[in-house]
Amino acid sequence: MPRFSARLCAALLATATPVMAQESPALSPDLKLNEIQVLGTHNSYAMPVDKRLLAIVDPILGRMMSDIGTRMPASMAALFKEEHPNDVKMSEGLSYEHPDLKTQLDEGMRSLEIDVNPDPKGGNFLDPAGYRVLREKGVTDLLPFDKTGLDAPGYKVLHMPDIDFRSHCPTFKLCLTQVREWSDAHPGHIPLFLVVEAKVSDIPIFPNPTHTVPFTPALFDDLDQEIVSVLGRERLITPDDVRGAHATLNEAIRAGAWPTLKSARGKIVILMITATGEAATRGYLEGHPSLKGRMAFVRAEPGQDHAAFLMFDNALVRADDIKTYVRQGYIVRTRSDIETYEAKINDMTRANAAFASGAQVVSTDFEHPGNAYGTPYVVKLPGGGVARRNPVLGAR
Repeated sequence: MPRFSARLCAALLATATPVMAQESPALSPDLKLNEIQVLGTHNSYAMPVDKRLLAIVDPILGRMMSDIGTRMPASMAALFKEEHPNDVKMSEGLSYEHPDLKTQLDEGMRSLEIDVNPDPKGGNFLDPAGYRVLREKGVTDLLPFDKTGLDAPGYKVLHMPDIDFRSHCPTFKLCLTQVREWSDAHPGHIPLFLVVEAKVSDIPIFPNPTHTVPFTPALFDDLDQEIVSVLGRERLITPDDVRGAHATLNEAIRAGAWPTLKSARGKIVILMITATGEAATRGYLEGHPSLKGRMAFVRAEPGQDHAAFLMFDNALVRADDIKTYVRQGYIVRTRSDIETYEAKINDMTRANAAFASGAQVVSTDFEHPGNAYGTPYVVKLPGGGVARRNPVLGAR
């Protein structure tokens, strides 16, 4: 039997230690949930799109986006430009790749983003039009497409119907189950911020395209129920938990009502983005003033009764705003890179601005070294670890 030195044994044990051993023990347990900062991934579930499909899509979507841009109201066009500041092709914007959700969590991500698409009858996303077109062209070696659970009613996880539909977990239940299993295996973990985007994206560029189902208050009810059924109410930090006896959620967070890190460890916070904006947000709020009884903190505008979570993706434009709102008690999500442009030119300016802004959740597409552009661009939480004290709110 080979003999191992004490140093080698220690090294082997260190490599076998789970990430829980690095769960930021130096952070004060008295820090509030909004007084930390974590790194997460954007479209965390996504798998690469078949390049032959992107070759078809690029020129079509380029023309469509140019046309849409000329017809948008000025205010909407300005916001779109802010959130999509770089002129990139679709194939470039999708040039990123993440491992499965558990691997991302093992590697220190403490925020995941999952896009959910209603499919109340089941089967709506089983036969993507883009793959039909490729098969008609004689392509037989399509990238694998996991259809697990797509035939059943529920919420399906994909970025763009018919185009960007490959997912590590094709259904919301599968994604949530993976998160729950990881959480069970890592008790006391830094709270996870699960960003859920309620999507409605019809992109009719192929024959017989997939048509999505708009969210309604009833579908939002079902979505909340799905969250609770998989994760359990006891694992969630909800608007009701934070509001307490305050008249509104906004009043509560401005008064410092976020839970402490000690009480939040091992728990999950759902941050919801409604892709169609204020109209969909009203559907989530209907019958739930100030998010009473809801499971998610929905993206809001500062000062609204239900406002606790804000999103400003462009930290280069919104750095001062983010700092102001973080100091007022809001939780903010921003991005270190947008549509892969920063990786393409190896520019850390946006990432540095994102971390310095104090946004509690910074999202990246490049948590690993190595990218499609061959640049050294990679994003890590400053100082290492899985969470750090918020740089804007200071020490406790």
